[in-house]
This record gives sequence, structure tokens and C-alpha cells, in this order.
Amino acid sequence: MNIKVVIFEDGKLVRDALQTILNGTEGYACTGAYSGGNHWLADIQRSNPDVVLMDIELPGINGIELTKLITQKFEHIKILIQTVFDDSTKIFDALCAGASGYILKTDPPHKYLEAIKEIYNGGSFMNASVAKKTLAFFSHKNIILAAPQGHNYGLSEREKEILKELTEGFALKLIADKLFISVETVRTHVKNIYKKLHVANRTEAVMKATQQRLTD
Repeated sequence: MNIKVVIFEDGKLVRDALQTILNGTEGYACTGAYSGGNHWLADIQRSNPDVVLMDIELPGINGIELTKLITQKFEHIKILIQTVFDDSTKIFDALCAGASGYILKTDPPHKYLEAIKEIYNGGSFMNASVAKKTLAFFSHKNIILAAPQGHNYGLSEREKEILKELTEGFALKLIADKLFISVETVRTHVKNIYKKLHVANRTEAVMKATQQRLTD
């Protein structure tokens, strides 16, 4: 079954290139490509996507606001933000709006496909440099996830190993390949990590792991 992807991108060359890549790759299908979000509701209902590739700098309704509208109306749709801007404030705003991932337009096509699959399967995706920027931004804003003194989260050695890979910005498949285990096994470990750290997503897990040196 193909992952149905919709593109919101005002640049025709980029939009056409992404559409060609998606339709030319097994397991993916572009069901809609739009230059703006003024008719977003009709476009989403018509194209029925699993994942939306969202440009931040759209004419009219910007990508962050559009992300918020789509995720509020269609909870099952995952949003992957794409932009040329490696900007901490925009990263923060996009995540707060409900985006499941954030990719730079300078990333190669295989990264796009990897990111789309990752968030479709319930994960999250961040370009490694974006992840570091996000952590720096949150720390600067004094958003600190501190543990009670002497608190032990009870992470196993394997969970610490996987958590370290998450902090490096690697996708689940790459982690699985590196550790010679299945993606499903990695996903199970990640769920257990979230539960033990009392976090809801990868961003919070990376923040907590880095701030509290959980992988040292």
C-alpha cells in the first residue's frame, strides 16, 4: 500500500521535482500538489493524504498556520515541514503547531523519503542540525526538563544506546541497521524510552537526554 503524500509548495520547480520523486518511488504516491493553502480544506478532502509535505513560506496562509489547521481538523494526517530556513523560532513554532518532523530543502531525496516513512509509521523526524538548533533554542528559553535529584529512569543499556542514536538525529531504520536489529524492535525500545522518561515524543526525549546527560 502506497503512502499518500500531498505537497504544499509555492515553488513550481521544487513542487514538480518532489511530485516526480514520490510517484517514481515504490511505496509512495503524490495525490496532490498545491502552490498555496487558501483552499486547503477542499484540497485535503480531495487528495486524502497520509502525510503532508509543508513549505513554511507559503503565500496567504503560511505553512505553520496551515499545519495547525490541518492537524486540528484531521488528527490522522502527519505533517513534515520543509524549508530553506534553519531557524530555531520557526522550528519551535512548527512543532507547536503539530508538525511531526522538520526537513531542510537542502536534504537529498532519500532523506525526504525516509522522513515521510518515519512519520507515517508514527515516529518523528528531524534533520540532525535542526535537532541541535531546537535543543539550543529550548535551553535558551529555559525550557529545562530536570530530573528529581537521584532519580533513576531505569533505562537498559540497549535503550541508552538507542537514545544516543536518537540524539544524533538518526531515523529508526538507520538505527536498526547500525545495531543489527529490526525497525520494529527499535520502535518498541523507543516507546519504552518515552514511557520511562515521561516524554511524549522524540524532541522531548532528545532534550531530556542531552540536558541530563543520560547517554554519557
